[in-house]
Amino acid sequence: MFRTALRNVLAHKARLLMTVLAVMLGVAFVSGTLVFTNTISDAYQKSSAKGFDQVDVAVQSKYQDSKGDKVGKTPDLTQAMLDKASKVPGAASATGVVSGFTAVADKDGKLLGGDWQSAGGNYWGTKDARYPLVSGHAPHGRDEVLLDSRTAKRAGYKVGDTVRLSVDGPVLTPTISGVFTTDDGNVAAGGSLALFDTPTAQKLFGKQGGYDEIDVKAAAGTSQSALKSALDAALPSHLVETTTGKQLADDQAKQIADSMSGLKQSLLVFAGIALFVGTFIIANTFTMLVAQRTRELALLRAVGASRRQVTRSVLIEAFAVGTVAGVTGLVAGIGIGAGLRTLLGSFGASVPDGPLVISPGTVVAALAVGILITMLAAWLPGRRAAKIPPVAAMSSVHAKATTKSLVLRNTLGSLFAAAGVATVVGATTMDADSAQGPMGIGAVLLIIGVFILTPLLSRPLIAAAAPVLRVFGVSGKLARQNSVRNPRRTAATASALMIGLTLITGMTVMAGSLQTAIDKMASSAIRADYVVSMANRSPLSPDVAEKVAATAGVTASSPLRNAESRIDGKTEFLTGVNGAAIGKLTDLKVDEGTFKVGGSQIVVDKDRAKEYGWTPGSHFTAHFEDGKARTLTVAGVYEGNDMIRGIMLDNKVLTPHLKNPADMQVMVKTANGASEAAKDKLVQALGANPAIKIQDKQDISNSIAQIFTTMLNMLYGLLGMAVIVAVLGVINTLAMSVFERSQEIGMLRAIGLDRKAVKRMVRLESLVISLFGGVLGIGLGVFFGWAAGQLLGTKMPTYELVLPWGRMAVFLLLAGAVGVLAALWPARRAAKLNMLAAIKAE
Repeated sequence: MFRTALRNVLAHKARLLMTVLAVMLGVAFVSGTLVFTNTISDAYQKSSAKGFDQVDVAVQSKYQDSKGDKVGKTPDLTQAMLDKASKVPGAASATGVVSGFTAVADKDGKLLGGDWQSAGGNYWGTKDARYPLVSGHAPHGRDEVLLDSRTAKRAGYKVGDTVRLSVDGPVLTPTISGVFTTDDGNVAAGGSLALFDTPTAQKLFGKQGGYDEIDVKAAAGTSQSALKSALDAALPSHLVETTTGKQLADDQAKQIADSMSGLKQSLLVFAGIALFVGTFIIANTFTMLVAQRTRELALLRAVGASRRQVTRSVLIEAFAVGTVAGVTGLVAGIGIGAGLRTLLGSFGASVPDGPLVISPGTVVAALAVGILITMLAAWLPGRRAAKIPPVAAMSSVHAKATTKSLVLRNTLGSLFAAAGVATVVGATTMDADSAQGPMGIGAVLLIIGVFILTPLLSRPLIAAAAPVLRVFGVSGKLARQNSVRNPRRTAATASALMIGLTLITGMTVMAGSLQTAIDKMASSAIRADYVVSMANRSPLSPDVAEKVAATAGVTASSPLRNAESRIDGKTEFLTGVNGAAIGKLTDLKVDEGTFKVGGSQIVVDKDRAKEYGWTPGSHFTAHFEDGKARTLTVAGVYEGNDMIRGIMLDNKVLTPHLKNPADMQVMVKTANGASEAAKDKLVQALGANPAIKIQDKQDISNSIAQIFTTMLNMLYGLLGMAVIVAVLGVINTLAMSVFERSQEIGMLRAIGLDRKAVKRMVRLESLVISLFGGVLGIGLGVFFGWAAGQLLGTKMPTYELVLPWGRMAVFLLLAGAVGVLAALWPARRAAKLNMLAAIKAE
């Protein structure tokens, strides 16, 4: 039986090639994902570990929790603490570290390093082992800065050049006094690092004589744990906490691994989809192969082979196919992993240097997935073949499914589909956070139900295409009949395409609906012409709001200044605004009272008003970070949204209580509305700062939409794998269908059907099956998009379902194109059949 199974594999090379390709693509995606994420994770971990070479113990501030009416805060590490740390037994040196966001512009004024990777800090002096100087000298004062060598090389800077940079808004133009090297992971990944002398860094980053961290180097012979114990004894434990360099490196490695796990899981989901689609193809292939060899298997049973031996022979074939697919998929996956890393570079995202990581787990996973998926998919056809009595197999009385089996299948499919629809619809009435699980379960149940019911659905849906097919005469009629001749095979082929289009359509419906909701939210909530903010959403200096207000053509402006407070024993964030101007800059619906901000009068969104039981005229006491308090009065309750919400009070009341006032954004209204001229004035007023974004309402909407667009494009690319696998499935099905109908095709040719008509028949059959899968996929996608939108609507009042008719038409055309392309080779093969040889075929 073993030799028989191997001979069968070798005897059907062309037919099994498509199956190998289908499995190989899924395996390649899995192994490629593992290689890529392991490589990136390993490179970042090694790079970050180097960054802790000069740190044996780090001393950090301990957050003081909010208690009663006292607002929590993080105390600064003082010079006295630094001096004490440097003198503890076992300490060789201690360095005070100051750090924060620092945007560096290239020579064209564009931001270097990216929004989130542009960093700055302090240079401790020529003995600072963290940052060895390559050229130049240490910075002195506000007019000098050091730049990392990678950024300097990328931007073409050298010692003595003037560079434009910004820490919190205002532009600085220091001279580059020197260039240094660093093992900092962000720099290795394409970020930038600018260093000032310590007093300048403390002033720029709001530390005023303090530090963010104290890094202590151990003396020779002193372990990190011993140094940590000495520091714990010397420093106030209620204000600081200590961590060894090893622990910091381990924690950062864990953070990197955790951050990569999300990407890994997302990519593996798409690999799973490709494999899931591939499973249909494998099962379909083996079902047809077994059906073609029914008499051969019956003969084996007649001469003494047992049911187990027949099943085992099919599984041996599957094992051989899965092994080949697993090995080739692993090799292809290694190439995909390397290619994805290179692709990141082409998008401008640098990755630390490091070798390609191919772990034993990746190899095992690739082979296991390839072999197990293939064997599981082949098990049912093999078991079904083994159950057929030899006499029945030889006379082919087993060929058609019994009425009982069809009734059972349709009943089971109806139950699954009904349960899926009920669960999904029920989830739309639940809270958004708790509904995700039930909705996911309902979606799976519905897809399984539709898959089981697909043979039943195929007849009426394909029959609907009959009037169009009649135009093609005999070829069209035969194509329709062939499509419904074996409903199970048609269902398996169409389902592969259905799954991919379900996901693509569902995500497209959601993205389009969200875009419309965001546009409405921006236009309905904001009257301001522009919103000014930092590129990385870090706080703005109050100087920015002052410069904006003084700009010619600005009629109203207001900074949005956030601050923590305590109200009724709870932590609440207050939003300070220009009370006289905020009404001209926003258009928020007022549910109760009036929208009035000034003095002790405030406005609050309805969610917080409900939480605290406030109505217009209610009084409450807010406790600020400086320990002082003030009684405030609710003037009005408004409807908040994702852009504007919370408690608004006048900055004249809030700012005196803040140690370091900072704004999240500044809203601006100009005399003649949004225009290029008005924007240019604001840009020039702020010094053409690369770190500052000046956006109108459409820009805000587009920036948010860009996130969805990027995700959607990634989704299209990843789901393209499932579509490719589906194409292989259609080719496989048609090729085997042509082989099965060789005698029939030969007879048709003999009675006058020419080669063009035969080709047309096969192409139309493929087109009908593909469009059938496309219609099912788009229908399910719209349903899932609607259901997900119902959940989003509970948190986004402006959300409404928008059906992208144009894109859905494109998806249907894509399904048709898949059918046409997939039929090219089978149609050509059918047309080339020798009619006499085909008629004589068994």
